[in-house]
Amino acid sequence: MGLLERLGKEWFILCIVLAIVLAKMDPSVGAKGGPLKPELTITYIAVSAIFFNSGLSLKTEELTSALMHIKLHLFVQIFTLAFFPTTIWFFLQLLSVTSINEWLLKGLQTVGCMPPPVSSAVILTKAVGGNEAAAIFNSAFGSFLGIIVTPLLLLIFLGSSSSVPFSSIFSQLSMTVVVPLIIGQIVRRYIKDWLERKKPPFGTISSCVLLTIIYTTFCDTFSNTNIDLDGFSLLIILFIIFSVQLSFMFLTFFFSTRKNLGFTPADTVAIIFCSTHKSLTLGIPMLKIVFAGHEHLSLISVPLLIYHPAQILLGSLLVPTIKSWMVSRQKGVKLMRPTV
Repeated sequence: MGLLERLGKEWFILCIVLAIVLAKMDPSVGAKGGPLKPELTITYIAVSAIFFNSGLSLKTEELTSALMHIKLHLFVQIFTLAFFPTTIWFFLQLLSVTSINEWLLKGLQTVGCMPPPVSSAVILTKAVGGNEAAAIFNSAFGSFLGIIVTPLLLLIFLGSSSSVPFSSIFSQLSMTVVVPLIIGQIVRRYIKDWLERKKPPFGTISSCVLLTIIYTTFCDTFSNTNIDLDGFSLLIILFIIFSVQLSFMFLTFFFSTRKNLGFTPADTVAIIFCSTHKSLTLGIPMLKIVFAGHEHLSLISVPLLIYHPAQILLGSLLVPTIKSWMVSRQKGVKLMRPTV
């Protein structure tokens, strides 16, 4: 991973902390009914802007080269959108008898329901030298799939704690997620050459809008005096998140290296990152829609806010180890090939 990419992600993590601190100092600014009018600017404009930006930046023309690797795509999508949330659900049944804050536990379930991110898994796969085309395809395809599957998973595992009817949730998802994404892709077709030449800062734009959403979410929390978050629960959640990531990375490594599946070492690298990473950019706006008006929305969002920097930190630390394994395996395969 390049220096600029690392600095960019460190900047974003610091800005998340700053946004939460500013929200704590004066929550009335970004709370519902406050000067920022988040019920309009965030619910509709900011969320739509993020997905239009995603549609504009997704290079779907690059996905055709990886399209036929169906076994790999099935592995990643089934793991991240079926195995991951189901395993978390069973795990949370055990944790439900503890004193850990119940809304943080619900937040862990939302993490499991999220689609893969469109950037971090690709960046880390590229840093290792893995199958970048497969990583791009699964990140992009998973994001599109997540628009439909993630809200369904949230409703299945958690139910909607919103006062908004089920039909209205999907109507709003269509207008603020699907439509802007499609429009972004259509616009991209006409200005693709200009985009390739100018390379607009899509990541920075999405990050700035996302920070605004995070800020207003925590303004709502801190303006509600009934919410109590204990430090013990937060520390336990932090430990659980790192444990879950490491466990799932090991599981994907273990299964994808089975000889009968036929994955190359480069494929395994893409599988490890794409199957275990979760999208903050798509996740937070979806939570804002599905749990609209819920007083504990920010507590539900906390595990996802922790998971995002944790997956980048853990992935970056493991890059040298995974790269060393991949190179040694590739050399071993070459040595085993018979000479003609």
